[in-house]
Amino acid sequence: MFTAGLDHFTIWSDDAGQTRHFYCDILGLTEGQRPPLGFPGMWLYSANYPVVHVNLGDNVNRKPEGAFDHVAFKGVGDPAPLVERLEREGIAYKSQTVANGIRQVFCADPHGVKVEFNFPPA
Repeated sequence: MFTAGLDHFTIWSDDAGQTRHFYCDILGLTEGQRPPLGFPGMWLYSANYPVVHVNLGDNVNRKPEGAFDHVAFKGVGDPAPLVERLEREGIAYKSQTVANGIRQVFCADPHGVKVEFNFPPA
């Protein structure tokens, strides 16, 4: 098993106020700290955890999936077995380690939905 639960999901928005109103005022999330990622956005938190990442820009309908960008899962253990399985299945992937040591693996599901796995630092 490669997942321990949903980490976050990311959406595009061309209206920060409307998005903040829905997720914060209506659903009860709170806007919180977001690292400097080089593009505008906001992270919305539930119980001190950023579960919705909002990318701000005019890319809302840039793909057939509309505002939906990707889904991310908390990875369990080492990402190597997942990478080996993706390679064995001929599934394209990208892996990287980000500044906080989180090891990430990205791929697409059979329908083109981007899937991200975030594994703890080694």
